Amino acid sequence: MFGISWVEFLVILLVAICVVPVKYWPQVIRFFARVFKYIRQLVWKLSDFSEQVQNRIELEKPIDDLIETASNEIFNKSKNKNVKKLSDTKSPRKK
Repeated sequence: MFGISWVEFLVILLVAICVVPVKYWPQVIRFFARVFKYIRQLVWKLSDFSEQVQNRIELEKPIDDLIETASNEIFNKSKNKNVKKLSDTKSPRKK
């Protein structure tokens, strides 16, 4: 959690208990509860947003494939026409 081990987290917690006076513990606990609640809501919103983006990407994939297929067909037809036109023309004779 937060890139620290549980042992380090416990040491920080013990130091905080020693430093913060007893009469402020309820306020500190409420503060951290609000912070964790806010972080949890933020994580849920971000995960929901990422799922929505992933769904949109999955919906757009068939459209991208369709566009790519159609454009490839058009380009291939135009290339074939150009090749036929070039092959229909006579090459200059060498003397």
